Amino acid sequence: MEAGGWFAGKRALICGVANERSIAWGITRALHAGGCTDFAFTYAGEVIEKRVRPLARSLDARMILPCDVSSDAQVTAAFDEIARTWDGIDVLVHSIAFAPREGLEGRFIDTTREGFRVALDISTYSLVLLARHAAPLLAARKGSIITLSYYGAEKVVPNYNVMGVAKAALEASVRYLACDLGADGVRINAISAGAIKTLAAAGVKGFRGMLGAIEERSPLRRGVTQDDVGRAAAFLLSDLGSGITGEILHVDAGYNIIGM
Repeated sequence: MEAGGWFAGKRALICGVANERSIAWGITRALHAGGCTDFAFTYAGEVIEKRVRPLARSLDARMILPCDVSSDAQVTAAFDEIARTWDGIDVLVHSIAFAPREGLEGRFIDTTREGFRVALDISTYSLVLLARHAAPLLAARKGSIITLSYYGAEKVVPNYNVMGVAKAALEASVRYLACDLGADGVRINAISAGAIKTLAAAGVKGFRGMLGAIEERSPLRRGVTQDDVGRAAAFLLSDLGSGITGEILHVDAGYNIIGM
């Protein structure tokens, strides 16, 4: 899709860019290539802000807002500002996930109560929270939501542990939200992306070995890139995907179909 394409005149709210290697940034680039020029970005904390702000400014983003999803007050303030600036949203990208490092090591059975709570709160409930705040704005323009999952939601991936449980809950949330939002013409889908070298992936022990195994065993004999995921997200978010909601689309070079 070239400029002036499916996303010309659209407004996109991007939540979860951490740096230029983020999957959310790959999706943003695909939206921009499809003609989207009206962006808003959120960030959580000063460290992430320093990375996000230059990227957002490179696209002349309308808004760059603090939005720590663990704070109801901050989420409310962000959406109040968005509603003052825009009368509707066409695209909401949710690419937010976190678990304490100790929750991504050792055995899942040793997950602490606090580690479980944090992982589910930040990685899963944040989608529900943002969708609820965005719902009226999305309904105004028959918008669409995309979120990011991973194969660890379906099968046991070593060291993914509590994040796998959080992603499984995220995928279930997509289906329930699709049912709630569909009456207003709002769609929501998820992409189960293959392993990509992102800031979040760096926290998973043995990640480098996982990449090698994927390149060896996937049907396409390669991993996937930001751009692979970005283009797939653009399809789901555009009118090309107008009849699709509540789905989990694998973009992983076919790795998920392999048994042994």
